[in-house]
Amino acid sequence: MERCGDFMQWLLPDMSIKILMCLEDPSDLVRVSAVSSSWRQFVIGNGLCKHLCLRRFPEISRVANMVDVKNTITPVVSQPEKTTEWLCQEWDHRVYAFMAQGLSNCTRKDCLLDAILASSTDNYPEESILNTLEPSDRVGRRASYWSSRGESDPTVPETLTYKLISKLCLISEFHVQPFQAYFQFGFPIYSAKAVRFRVGHPNVKIDVESDDRHESAAAQGSLLDKIIWTYTSPAFPMAQENSLQKFKLPEPVLCIGGVLQVELLGRVQRQELDGQYYICVSHVQVVGRPLLPAFDVEILDESGKWNLKYYPKENSCQSRTKFSVGESSSTRLRSFGSNLRGWEQMILDTLLGAGAVVVDDDSDEEYDV
Repeated sequence: MERCGDFMQWLLPDMSIKILMCLEDPSDLVRVSAVSSSWRQFVIGNGLCKHLCLRRFPEISRVANMVDVKNTITPVVSQPEKTTEWLCQEWDHRVYAFMAQGLSNCTRKDCLLDAILASSTDNYPEESILNTLEPSDRVGRRASYWSSRGESDPTVPETLTYKLISKLCLISEFHVQPFQAYFQFGFPIYSAKAVRFRVGHPNVKIDVESDDRHESAAAQGSLLDKIIWTYTSPAFPMAQENSLQKFKLPEPVLCIGGVLQVELLGRVQRQELDGQYYICVSHVQVVGRPLLPAFDVEILDESGKWNLKYYPKENSCQSRTKFSVGESSSTRLRSFGSNLRGWEQMILDTLLGAGAVVVDDDSDEEYDV
């Protein structure tokens, strides 16, 4: 019986790459690399995990270097059959696979860690931006909200700037709740006309942990000058309602650097006491997926170049549950490999018309990312 070659050998490299790049889930690409040694070499040698990451998250293209904090690349002297280039390709594959998987499968959560500053505050600290981190508009018997200073011009904007829980977060939604002054006549709601969001990173000299950052005007101006904004969302109209209003981005955005700003555009409510326009917010949420704890970011300069720091030890628990370490994962890999071999046979049968298919099955090693 005539022996038929490997599926990828019949399709040739260019066509094989096109087919594999149609995969959207990085888990599938990792499982493809576990089918056989030749498939693994093909996936790693062509940097397919990196290409998938860059396609889904173009912001990663500005990474200058990837730093293995624990230096887990095995020296060539201990693996004489592997070249330095191949070991680096293996490491790239591992890092990008973890990054794509982490950004895809992490549980969505509120990504705000701390408040950095507000563009203005009417009564500090009673009406501080810190109050917007509280989920309720009341804490005990006290109202919990941030208030801007009053303005006679309703077009004057305000900004609220926050620190995210991670320097790498995939942001998909923003939630803002205007404050209703239940202690004023008529229960006015001090919403903005519209809201917009920006994400970015500080340069290397910024100190977002200073104690006076929430109120000092000089500190605010200096701090904002040191933030490089990399993405600005469309403006979303805000309703004058006492509710947590949700604004979904057109596409999820990868925030590199861990700084987020809420821009409140336009004022709609005068305060009866002084006739001034105010904006008041009781709560802000940022919904997304933080890439913790395996990765960190080091901003290099104002051009946006950055180093990606990889902490492989932090991935040990994740790898047990995600890729081929436990018994159930091994079963899934074998099942996926069996399905791929079935696809391979059907394609080859179509191309060749008949004949048995013999798959290179000399490597059953499981791939542990």
